[in-house]
Amino acid sequence: MGDIGEHYRNFEHTENYDAVVIGSGIGGLGVAALLASEAGKRVLVLERHTIAGGFTHTFNRKGWEWDTGLHYVGGVQEPNSFLRQIFDHVTQSRLKWQPTGDIVDRIVVGDREFEYLAGQKQWRERMLADFPSEDTAINRFLELVGDTRKQSMSFFGEKAVPAPIALIFGWLMRRGFLKHSDRKLGDVLDTLTDDQMLKAVLSAQYGDHGMPPAQASFAMHAMVFAHYLEGAAYPIGGSAAIAEAISPTIEAAGGRIVVGAEVVEILTAGNRVTGVRMADGRDILCPLVISDVGIPNTAGRLLREGTPGRLQLLEAANAAGPSVGHCCLHIGLEKTAEELKLPMANLWVYPGPDHDANLRHFEADPSAPLPLVFVSFPSAKDPDFERRHPGRATIEVTTFAPYERFSRWQDQPAGRRDEAYVEMKKDLSSRLLQTLYYHVPQVKGEVAFHDLSTPLTTRWFCNYEHGEVYGLNHGPARFRQRALKPKTEIKGLWLTGQDACTAGIAGALLGGVLSASAILGRNLLKTIS
Repeated sequence: MGDIGEHYRNFEHTENYDAVVIGSGIGGLGVAALLASEAGKRVLVLERHTIAGGFTHTFNRKGWEWDTGLHYVGGVQEPNSFLRQIFDHVTQSRLKWQPTGDIVDRIVVGDREFEYLAGQKQWRERMLADFPSEDTAINRFLELVGDTRKQSMSFFGEKAVPAPIALIFGWLMRRGFLKHSDRKLGDVLDTLTDDQMLKAVLSAQYGDHGMPPAQASFAMHAMVFAHYLEGAAYPIGGSAAIAEAISPTIEAAGGRIVVGAEVVEILTAGNRVTGVRMADGRDILCPLVISDVGIPNTAGRLLREGTPGRLQLLEAANAAGPSVGHCCLHIGLEKTAEELKLPMANLWVYPGPDHDANLRHFEADPSAPLPLVFVSFPSAKDPDFERRHPGRATIEVTTFAPYERFSRWQDQPAGRRDEAYVEMKKDLSSRLLQTLYYHVPQVKGEVAFHDLSTPLTTRWFCNYEHGEVYGLNHGPARFRQRALKPKTEIKGLWLTGQDACTAGIAGALLGGVLSASAILGRNLLKTIS
């Protein structure tokens, strides 16, 4: 993969731009690409980090390459799927996908193992084989998921319609989805079955949104479940291929992507945006600014106190609350995925069927069993990995991690934190390796390198105060916040990405589509599909 964009130190601001995007996550790149391709707008994308792509970028250590946030994407293996059409549109079909096979996820709960198969029919048959007396519960769960997905289209579409239409018809467009989003996942499962193991299996992908059943909105979990129900795929060339494929669309209209470019303030005059101020004091003037850095950063860091509409954004963020922190062990092996017989399917490991209790015990006692361990095998999913890194393979092992456990080191510089921090990382790394070796025994003795990221890593990279991996929480309160939409009360300031829609690659990209639709006053969802 080649470098994307140019570094800010080489950037000469001699041109005028139609829009400035703060942040180069998939929501920022997506909205920039759509403004470029659909309206010919020259868009300047400013990325604080030295690599573009947000959670879709990859990084290298000692000859190995890992993802930072993308492990699989649902539905894109089908060329005519809605999400695939969006990706094809913003990349002009430059991005290629590798299906991840018939097994999407392997679920281990205690000493029992289950499989999430690709395809609703196949998934249902496997669940009925595992739970033969629970056909009513399984069928009803699928019905609720289907209705949630159907209602979500008008709910999120309402975020992009003009204000007069939203004022008259908005309640009607939202109400079908809200009947699902107002309910908690655990409460819905309790109405379906008394089988604790079935509840654990149906909620097993809760790590994809970060909230256990007693806290998560049913609607969020249903959307995640539906997202992967027909199967998944992985970008050929690794997750960095996404930004590399989108960037030419932006540049073709005269836009630019600049990395190492930290915005410290969104400039306003009264209730109107006038541009952005950079860390070196330079002002880039532009009447249209789109933020992809989340509401807490946008309102809490970049808007001055007293800016009209700022408090409304902060109130919405506080009502939703920050999402969970995580640790990820990045593992390098000196054999290929084929030699090690690494699977494409992800692995979810839980100590027992009560996800909420598992998490509570770990939050109260760091020595308690890890509440969730997620294992991904990127080198097995990417057919191009062997060409880029011959004779090597990688694995990523992830678990939840309360930020409070790491906060005392937040002011110490990365790479120079004290011995207590190093020992905590060693302990967590050892525990994650033990889990990996138990469930993937062929890699024991083959690990040549490993390094652990923590919530402090996310805090540094994303500038999220609590190192939260999914931005704002996805409990019922989130979906009641009217400020979580592209248009803000500040003229010329728009939101994109996960806080304009939902977390995840698909949610953040859809946030970009909604933002571009609202800005242009056109339903780009129809244009794309």
